[in-house]
Amino acid sequence: MISPRGSSPQEALLPDLVESTQHIALDKAGASPGIFPSQLLEEAARAEWICSDEPIRPDQVQPASLDLRLGPVAYRVRASFLPGKHPVVERLDSLKTHQLDLSVPTVLERGCIYIVPLVERLQLPESISARANPKSSTGRLDVFTRLITDFSREFDQVRPGYKGGLYLEIVPQTFSILVRAGTRLTQLRLMRGSPADSDALLNALHEEQTLVFGDEEATPEPFISRGLWLSVDMRGGDLSEIIGYRAKPHTPLVDVDQVGAYDPRDFWDPIERPRDGQLLLNPEAFYILCSKERIRVPMTAAAEMVSYEPSVGEFRNHYAGFFDPGFGFRTDDVRGTHAVLEVRSHEVPFILEDGQHVSRLVYQTLIEPANKAYGADLGSSYQHQRVSLSKHFKPWEQ
Repeated sequence: MISPRGSSPQEALLPDLVESTQHIALDKAGASPGIFPSQLLEEAARAEWICSDEPIRPDQVQPASLDLRLGPVAYRVRASFLPGKHPVVERLDSLKTHQLDLSVPTVLERGCIYIVPLVERLQLPESISARANPKSSTGRLDVFTRLITDFSREFDQVRPGYKGGLYLEIVPQTFSILVRAGTRLTQLRLMRGSPADSDALLNALHEEQTLVFGDEEATPEPFISRGLWLSVDMRGGDLSEIIGYRAKPHTPLVDVDQVGAYDPRDFWDPIERPRDGQLLLNPEAFYILCSKERIRVPMTAAAEMVSYEPSVGEFRNHYAGFFDPGFGFRTDDVRGTHAVLEVRSHEVPFILEDGQHVSRLVYQTLIEPANKAYGADLGSSYQHQRVSLSKHFKPWEQ
C-alpha cells in the first residue's frame, strides 16, 4: 500500500540535491505547472486519480513516474491501431485473433502485436494530463510498447481529465518474451499544465548544478538547442574494447521478470572499438550503444529523450526515454552517468561516427523536488552504466 508522505533515506543521503519546499496541494487553485514527483504521485493514488482493484505498491512509485502493471488477459491483434472515435474494447473486438491468459507465464512472440488491459485506471481532473514511456529494461530488450486510451488519437499521451482504462500495445521485435499478470513494461508521468522545458531553463540548470560531464577533467560545453544534445561514443573506456552490442537474430526467449538470469553471449554480439571511429548500422538490426557525455538530472527536474530525430538520420535512437530525478548523482559526487542508446536504422544502412550528435534530452520542471532519487536505494539498475545491457543479463565477461 502507498504509505503516508514523509522524508526518505534519499533526503538524508542527498542534502545538496533535495530542498525542502512548502507542500503543494493537488487541487490547489492556480497551482504551479509541472511534472508530479514521487510524493505527489502517492497523493494522486490516495485521491484515486490513479486507481486499481489491486493496491498500488510502494515500489511502483519512481522519482517522477509510476510503473504500470499488465492485467490478467492479453489479446493478439492483426494490426496496430488508434481508437479515435471508439473505445479501445470496440476496436479490439474487430481486430483480435485470440486471447491469452496472463494469470500464468505466457510467451509473447517476436514480430507479433498484443494489446493488454493494464491493472491501473485513471480518473484525472481537467487540469491533469499524463504521458507514458517504456521502462529502461523494456527498451533495451527491443520490446516496443505504446500506451492507448479510449478515443485517443495519439500513442502514449493521456488527455487532460481522462477517465477510463489504460491499454498497452506490446510488440517484441528482437526477442520473444515471457510475461505474466503484474509484469511492468511501461511507466506513466502525471503533469499539471505545460511544464517548462525551454533552453533558457536548461542553461540555468547547467549553470547551477552542471548537467554534462566528459571523461576528461574539463567540463565540456553543453550543446543546447531544443534540448540537450547527446553524441554517440565509438571510443569506449580504458578497461574494455567493447563499445556496444548487436542483437543476434535467433535467440532463446527472455523472462522479463528475471534479473541476471541469462548469458549475454546467447543473445548479443559485442562490437569492438572501430579503428576509424565509425560504425555501419545494418538496416533493422538492433544495437545497444552509449553517449559520449555523462549527464545528470537534478531533483527539481525530469528528463525525456526524444526517440526519433529525422534531422540527424533515419534511425531510432531511443525506445525508453524517461530519465528520473537523481540520475547521474550519488553521495560520493559521481560526475554524471552515460546514457544508453537503443539504436535501429530503418530501410538503409547508416554510418555513425564517434562524437556524432544523435539525440536530444528534454528537461522539464517538477511541481516540487522529488523525495525519491534514482539510484541503488530504489533498486535502480543503471546508475553506474557505461554501455550496458538490460538487467536481465549477467555481466559480460571479457
